[in-house]
Amino acid sequence: MSEREGYDSPLVSTPRQRLRHLLPWTISVPALIYVFGFATDWSTLYARTRQADLPLFFAVTLIDKLVFFLAWALIQGESISRFVTPVPRRSVIALRGGAELVGAVNHGFGNAAFILGLTQFAPGRLGSVIAATGVPFLSHGFVLLLQASLALGFLKGGIAANRDVAGAVAVGWSAVTVVVLLVRFGPSLRFVAHSSFGQRLAGVRFRRLLPFLGFFVLLASADIVLQRATSSSFGIHIPWWALAARIPLLYTALSLPSLGNFGTRELAWVTCFSDFGARDQLIAYAFVTNTTFLVLNVLVGVLFLPRALELIAEVRRARATGAAFPEPLLTDPSDP
Repeated sequence: MSEREGYDSPLVSTPRQRLRHLLPWTISVPALIYVFGFATDWSTLYARTRQADLPLFFAVTLIDKLVFFLAWALIQGESISRFVTPVPRRSVIALRGGAELVGAVNHGFGNAAFILGLTQFAPGRLGSVIAATGVPFLSHGFVLLLQASLALGFLKGGIAANRDVAGAVAVGWSAVTVVVLLVRFGPSLRFVAHSSFGQRLAGVRFRRLLPFLGFFVLLASADIVLQRATSSSFGIHIPWWALAARIPLLYTALSLPSLGNFGTRELAWVTCFSDFGARDQLIAYAFVTNTTFLVLNVLVGVLFLPRALELIAEVRRARATGAAFPEPLLTDPSDP
Protein backbone atom coordinates (compact mmCIF):
# COMPACT_ATOMS: atom_id res chain seq x y z
CA MET A 1 0.00 0.00 0.00
CA SER A 2 1.43 3.37 -0.99
CA GLU A 3 1.62 6.31 1.37
CA ARG A 4 -0.98 8.16 -0.64
CA GLU A 5 -3.37 5.21 -0.55
CA GLY A 6 -2.88 4.67 3.15
CA TYR A 7 -1.88 7.30 5.64
CA ASP A 8 -2.35 10.19 3.25
CA SER A 9 -5.84 9.31 2.13
CA PRO A 10 -8.74 11.59 3.23
CA LEU A 11 -8.65 11.61 6.98
CA VAL A 12 -12.18 12.07 8.19
CA SER A 13 -15.66 11.11 7.14
CA THR A 14 -18.56 13.54 7.26
CA PRO A 15 -19.91 12.22 10.60
CA ARG A 16 -16.46 12.60 12.18
CA GLN A 17 -16.17 16.13 10.80
CA ARG A 18 -19.52 16.99 12.34
CA LEU A 19 -18.43 15.49 15.63
CA ARG A 20 -15.24 17.58 15.63
CA HIS A 21 -17.24 20.73 14.91
CA LEU A 22 -19.78 20.01 17.63
CA LEU A 23 -17.40 18.88 20.38
CA PRO A 24 -16.00 22.34 21.23
CA TRP A 25 -19.56 23.60 21.68
CA THR A 26 -20.79 20.58 23.65
CA ILE A 27 -17.81 20.85 26.02
CA SER A 28 -17.44 24.62 26.38
CA VAL A 29 -21.08 25.75 26.52
CA PRO A 30 -22.13 23.55 29.49
CA ALA A 31 -18.86 24.40 31.27
CA LEU A 32 -19.42 28.12 30.69
CA ILE A 33 -23.05 27.92 31.87
CA TYR A 34 -21.99 26.12 35.04
CA VAL A 35 -18.93 28.23 35.83
CA PHE A 36 -20.36 31.66 35.07
CA GLY A 37 -24.03 30.94 35.59
CA PHE A 38 -23.96 29.04 38.88
CA ALA A 39 -20.47 28.78 40.36
CA THR A 40 -19.34 32.39 40.08
CA ASP A 41 -20.18 35.49 42.06
CA TRP A 42 -19.46 38.21 39.49
CA SER A 43 -18.91 40.93 42.07
CA THR A 44 -16.36 38.73 43.86
CA LEU A 45 -14.75 37.83 40.53
CA TYR A 46 -14.33 41.51 39.72
CA ALA A 47 -12.95 42.21 43.19
CA ARG A 48 -10.44 39.36 42.92
CA THR A 49 -9.27 40.67 39.56
CA ARG A 50 -8.80 44.20 40.92
CA GLN A 51 -6.79 42.86 43.85
CA ALA A 52 -4.39 41.01 41.54
CA ASP A 53 -1.01 42.37 40.49
CA LEU A 54 -2.15 42.83 36.91
CA PRO A 55 1.03 44.53 35.58
CA LEU A 56 3.05 41.49 36.72
CA PHE A 57 0.45 39.11 35.33
CA PHE A 58 0.36 40.77 31.90
CA ALA A 59 4.16 41.04 31.71
CA VAL A 60 4.74 37.37 32.53
CA THR A 61 1.87 36.23 30.28
CA LEU A 62 3.35 38.19 27.37
CA ILE A 63 6.73 36.50 27.96
CA ASP A 64 4.92 33.16 28.18
CA LYS A 65 3.18 33.74 24.84
CA LEU A 66 6.33 34.81 23.01
CA VAL A 67 8.46 31.98 24.42
CA PHE A 68 5.97 29.24 23.65
CA PHE A 69 4.96 30.67 20.26
CA LEU A 70 8.57 30.69 19.06
CA ALA A 71 9.40 27.38 20.79
CA TRP A 72 6.51 25.53 19.17
CA ALA A 73 7.18 27.06 15.75
CA LEU A 74 10.85 26.04 15.88
CA ILE A 75 10.28 22.53 17.26
CA GLN A 76 7.52 21.75 14.76
CA GLY A 77 9.67 23.10 11.94
CA GLU A 78 12.56 20.92 13.14
CA SER A 79 10.29 17.87 13.24
CA ILE A 80 9.11 18.46 9.66
CA SER A 81 12.71 19.00 8.52
CA ARG A 82 13.93 15.79 10.18
CA PHE A 83 11.13 13.44 9.24
CA VAL A 84 9.57 14.83 6.05
CA THR A 85 11.39 17.57 4.14
CA PRO A 86 13.55 20.62 4.96
CA VAL A 87 11.48 23.74 5.64
CA PRO A 88 12.68 27.33 6.21
CA ARG A 89 12.27 28.39 9.84
CA ARG A 90 11.02 31.84 8.88
CA SER A 91 8.25 30.26 6.81
CA VAL A 92 7.19 28.02 9.69
CA ILE A 93 7.07 31.02 12.06
CA ALA A 94 4.92 32.90 9.53
CA LEU A 95 2.61 29.91 9.21
CA ARG A 96 2.26 29.63 12.97
CA GLY A 97 1.58 33.35 13.19
CA GLY A 98 -1.15 33.13 10.59
CA ALA A 99 -2.65 30.11 12.35
CA GLU A 100 -2.88 32.11 15.60
CA LEU A 101 -5.54 34.34 14.07
CA VAL A 102 -7.35 31.44 12.41
CA GLY A 103 -7.48 29.55 15.71
CA ALA A 104 -8.02 32.46 18.10
CA VAL A 105 -11.21 30.84 19.38
CA ASN A 106 -10.96 27.22 18.19
CA HIS A 107 -7.37 26.17 18.77
CA GLY A 108 -7.80 22.85 16.98
CA PHE A 109 -8.94 24.67 13.85
CA GLY A 110 -5.79 26.80 13.99
CA ASN A 111 -3.63 23.69 14.25
CA ALA A 112 -5.44 22.18 11.28
CA ALA A 113 -4.79 25.32 9.22
CA PHE A 114 -1.12 25.26 10.25
CA ILE A 115 -0.73 21.62 9.19
CA LEU A 116 -2.49 22.31 5.91
CA GLY A 117 -0.15 25.24 5.27
CA LEU A 118 2.88 23.02 5.85
CA THR A 119 1.83 20.73 3.01
CA GLN A 120 3.03 23.37 0.55
CA PHE A 121 6.54 22.14 1.39
CA ALA A 122 5.55 18.47 0.96
CA PRO A 123 2.75 18.24 -1.64
CA GLY A 124 0.75 15.03 -1.45
CA ARG A 125 2.24 14.02 1.91
CA LEU A 126 -0.38 15.28 4.32
CA GLY A 127 -0.18 12.12 6.44
CA SER A 128 3.58 12.46 6.80
CA VAL A 129 3.22 16.08 7.87
CA ILE A 130 0.59 15.15 10.46
CA ALA A 131 2.81 12.37 11.81
CA ALA A 132 5.81 14.72 12.04
CA THR A 133 3.85 17.48 13.80
CA GLY A 134 2.62 14.83 16.22
CA VAL A 135 6.16 14.09 17.39
CA PRO A 136 6.39 17.27 19.55
CA PHE A 137 2.89 16.64 20.93
CA LEU A 138 3.78 13.08 22.01
CA SER A 139 7.22 14.13 23.28
CA HIS A 140 5.68 16.82 25.45
CA GLY A 141 3.11 14.34 26.76
CA PHE A 142 5.88 11.93 27.78
CA VAL A 143 7.83 14.68 29.53
CA LEU A 144 4.69 15.72 31.42
CA LEU A 145 4.26 12.10 32.52
CA LEU A 146 7.85 12.04 33.81
CA GLN A 147 7.24 15.36 35.54
CA ALA A 148 4.10 14.15 37.33
CA SER A 149 5.77 10.84 38.27
CA LEU A 150 8.75 12.60 39.84
CA ALA A 151 6.66 15.24 41.62
CA LEU A 152 4.27 12.64 43.05
CA GLY A 153 6.98 11.42 45.40
CA PHE A 154 7.37 14.90 46.90
CA LEU A 155 3.71 15.81 47.38
CA LYS A 156 2.37 16.39 50.88
CA GLY A 157 0.41 13.32 51.97
CA GLY A 158 1.93 11.09 49.30
CA ILE A 159 -0.22 8.88 47.06
CA ALA A 160 -3.02 8.56 49.63
CA ALA A 161 -3.69 12.31 49.56
CA ASN A 162 -3.13 12.71 45.82
CA ARG A 163 -5.03 9.85 44.22
CA ASP A 164 -5.93 11.95 41.19
CA VAL A 165 -2.26 12.49 40.33
CA ALA A 166 -1.42 8.85 41.09
CA GLY A 167 -4.26 7.64 38.88
CA ALA A 168 -3.20 9.88 36.00
CA VAL A 169 0.39 8.65 36.31
CA ALA A 170 -0.76 5.01 36.29
CA VAL A 171 -2.89 5.56 33.18
CA GLY A 172 -0.02 7.40 31.49
CA TRP A 173 2.52 4.66 32.08
CA SER A 174 0.01 2.05 30.93
CA ALA A 175 -0.36 3.94 27.64
CA VAL A 176 3.42 4.18 27.26
CA THR A 177 3.72 0.42 27.86
CA VAL A 178 1.18 -0.28 25.11
CA VAL A 179 3.05 1.97 22.66
CA VAL A 180 6.41 0.35 23.46
CA LEU A 181 4.93 -3.15 22.99
CA LEU A 182 3.40 -2.12 19.67
CA VAL A 183 6.71 -0.72 18.45
CA ARG A 184 8.57 -3.83 19.62
CA PHE A 185 6.16 -6.53 18.48
CA GLY A 186 3.80 -4.74 16.07
CA PRO A 187 5.77 -5.59 12.89
CA SER A 188 5.39 -9.32 13.69
CA LEU A 189 1.58 -9.05 13.95
CA ARG A 190 0.02 -9.37 10.51
CA PHE A 191 -3.00 -7.13 11.14
CA VAL A 192 -0.66 -4.39 12.40
CA ALA A 193 2.22 -4.86 9.95
CA HIS A 194 -0.03 -4.61 6.87
CA SER A 195 -1.71 -1.39 8.01
CA SER A 196 -0.50 2.15 7.41
CA PHE A 197 -0.14 2.48 11.18
CA GLY A 198 2.14 -0.55 11.23
CA GLN A 199 4.27 0.91 8.45
CA ARG A 200 4.76 4.02 10.57
CA LEU A 201 5.62 1.94 13.64
CA ALA A 202 8.28 0.07 11.69
CA GLY A 203 10.11 3.33 11.13
CA VAL A 204 10.03 4.50 14.76
CA ARG A 205 13.45 4.91 16.36
CA PHE A 206 13.26 6.17 19.93
CA ARG A 207 16.82 7.49 19.76
CA ARG A 208 15.72 10.04 17.15
CA LEU A 209 13.21 11.41 19.65
CA LEU A 210 15.78 12.20 22.37
CA PRO A 211 16.46 15.79 21.18
CA PHE A 212 12.73 16.52 21.32
CA LEU A 213 12.48 15.10 24.84
CA GLY A 214 15.42 17.23 25.97
CA PHE A 215 13.83 20.32 24.44
CA PHE A 216 10.56 19.73 26.27
CA VAL A 217 12.30 19.13 29.59
CA LEU A 218 13.60 22.70 29.32
CA LEU A 219 10.24 24.00 28.14
CA ALA A 220 8.36 22.23 30.95
CA SER A 221 10.73 23.73 33.51
CA ALA A 222 10.12 27.20 32.11
CA ASP A 223 6.39 26.53 32.11
CA ILE A 224 6.37 25.74 35.85
CA VAL A 225 8.19 29.00 36.61
CA LEU A 226 5.84 31.05 34.42
CA GLN A 227 2.70 29.41 35.81
CA ARG A 228 3.87 30.03 39.36
CA ALA A 229 4.59 33.69 38.63
CA THR A 230 1.22 34.36 36.99
CA SER A 231 -0.83 32.48 39.61
CA SER A 232 1.06 34.25 42.42
CA SER A 233 0.05 37.58 40.91
CA PHE A 234 -3.55 36.64 41.80
CA GLY A 235 -2.55 35.63 45.33
CA ILE A 236 -2.61 31.90 44.51
CA HIS A 237 0.55 30.47 46.04
CA ILE A 238 1.14 26.90 44.88
CA PRO A 239 4.18 24.90 46.07
CA TRP A 240 6.63 23.97 43.32
CA TRP A 241 6.06 20.22 43.55
CA ALA A 242 2.28 20.59 43.65
CA LEU A 243 2.40 22.74 40.53
CA ALA A 244 4.71 20.28 38.76
CA ALA A 245 2.44 17.35 39.64
CA ARG A 246 -0.83 19.00 38.67
CA ILE A 247 0.10 20.89 35.50
CA PRO A 248 -0.14 17.59 33.54
CA LEU A 249 -3.69 17.07 34.88
CA LEU A 250 -4.56 20.65 33.98
CA TYR A 251 -3.19 20.20 30.46
CA THR A 252 -5.06 16.93 30.00
CA ALA A 253 -8.31 18.83 30.56
CA LEU A 254 -7.23 21.74 28.35
CA SER A 255 -6.28 19.43 25.49
CA LEU A 256 -9.97 18.67 24.94
CA PRO A 257 -11.67 20.59 22.12
CA SER A 258 -13.27 23.79 23.39
CA LEU A 259 -13.96 27.40 22.48
CA GLY A 260 -10.72 29.11 23.42
CA ASN A 261 -10.58 27.00 26.65
CA PHE A 262 -13.34 29.16 28.15
CA GLY A 263 -15.17 27.15 30.77
CA THR A 264 -12.74 24.23 30.67
CA ARG A 265 -9.77 26.20 32.04
CA GLU A 266 -11.84 27.63 34.88
CA LEU A 267 -13.20 24.19 35.84
CA ALA A 268 -9.74 22.61 35.55
CA TRP A 269 -8.12 25.19 37.83
CA VAL A 270 -10.88 24.86 40.43
CA THR A 271 -10.60 21.07 40.32
CA CYS A 272 -6.81 20.77 40.32
CA PHE A 273 -5.84 23.60 42.68
CA SER A 274 -8.73 24.01 45.10
CA ASP A 275 -6.34 23.46 48.05
CA PHE A 276 -4.35 26.57 47.17
CA GLY A 277 -6.94 29.26 46.54
CA ALA A 278 -10.58 30.23 46.88
CA ARG A 279 -12.98 29.21 44.08
CA ASP A 280 -13.59 32.80 42.92
CA GLN A 281 -9.86 33.50 43.06
CA LEU A 282 -9.07 30.50 40.83
CA ILE A 283 -11.89 31.28 38.40
CA ALA A 284 -10.81 34.93 38.15
CA TYR A 285 -7.24 33.88 37.36
CA ALA A 286 -8.30 31.32 34.75
CA PHE A 287 -10.78 33.70 33.10
CA VAL A 288 -8.26 36.54 32.82
CA THR A 289 -5.69 34.06 31.47
CA ASN A 290 -8.10 32.89 28.76
CA THR A 291 -9.04 36.44 27.81
CA THR A 292 -5.41 37.58 27.69
CA PHE A 293 -4.36 34.67 25.48
CA LEU A 294 -7.30 35.35 23.16
CA VAL A 295 -6.17 38.97 22.73
CA LEU A 296 -2.52 37.96 22.27
CA ASN A 297 -3.46 35.31 19.69
CA VAL A 298 -5.35 37.91 17.68
CA LEU A 299 -2.47 40.41 17.93
CA VAL A 300 0.10 37.83 16.81
CA GLY A 301 -2.21 36.80 14.00
CA VAL A 302 -2.61 40.40 12.84
CA LEU A 303 1.18 40.67 12.56
CA PHE A 304 1.00 37.80 10.07
CA LEU A 305 -2.34 38.85 8.56
CA PRO A 306 -1.44 38.11 4.89
CA ARG A 307 -0.43 34.57 5.83
CA ALA A 308 -3.55 34.16 7.95
CA LEU A 309 -5.76 35.16 5.00
CA GLU A 310 -3.92 32.67 2.78
CA LEU A 311 -4.50 29.91 5.33
CA ILE A 312 -8.20 30.72 5.57
CA ALA A 313 -8.45 30.57 1.76
CA GLU A 314 -6.60 27.22 1.70
CA VAL A 315 -8.91 25.78 4.35
CA ARG A 316 -12.00 26.88 2.45
CA ARG A 317 -10.63 25.42 -0.81
CA ALA A 318 -9.82 22.12 0.89
CA ARG A 319 -13.32 21.84 2.32
CA ALA A 320 -15.01 22.94 -0.90
CA THR A 321 -13.16 20.35 -2.99
CA GLY A 322 -13.52 17.55 -0.44
CA ALA A 323 -9.74 17.24 -0.08
CA ALA A 324 -8.18 15.70 3.01
CA PHE A 325 -8.37 18.19 5.84
CA PRO A 326 -6.49 17.65 9.11
CA GLU A 327 -8.60 18.33 12.19
CA PRO A 328 -6.74 17.13 15.29
CA LEU A 329 -9.14 16.20 18.07
CA LEU A 330 -6.68 16.95 20.88
CA THR A 331 -4.32 19.90 21.09
CA ASP A 332 -1.32 20.71 23.24
CA PRO A 333 -2.40 23.41 25.71
CA SER A 334 1.14 24.62 26.32
CA ASP A 335 0.92 25.93 22.76
CA PRO A 336 -1.57 28.69 23.67
